[in-house]
Amino acid sequence: MTFILDSKLNADTFSVVKLGLCDLRLMNDRRWPWLILVPQRPDITEIHDLTPLDQTMLTFEAGIAAQALKSVTNCEKINTGALGNIVRQLHLHVIARNVGDAAWPGPVWGHGTREPYSENDARAFAKAVLDAI
Repeated sequence: MTFILDSKLNADTFSVVKLGLCDLRLMNDRRWPWLILVPQRPDITEIHDLTPLDQTMLTFEAGIAAQALKSVTNCEKINTGALGNIVRQLHLHVIARNVGDAAWPGPVWGHGTREPYSENDARAFAKAVLDAI
């Protein structure tokens, strides 16, 4: 079977880079610097559905993404989570948070109205993340 990125993830994110396991993507919402890791495995919905090696790679790549995001944003906190209630395809959110941001201290999901990046700003931010990796 071939890996196909979920259409909602494709519509809501920009590609940053393909890592060893994951497609690293930038969420198109400038209110929070927000990365998405999508393991490039077909028909996977849960972390425990991955092989043990892929689980290890996901953890490793999440750490790399979190360190890069922290370096680029100098944020106070990194939130990491895998929900999958709307998009079933396994994906891991890595979000830079700061005290006083628009949703602090609550979750970012469902808070307010998305503020999309311009294409140039998205490319610049994605490049900064990639350079930090």
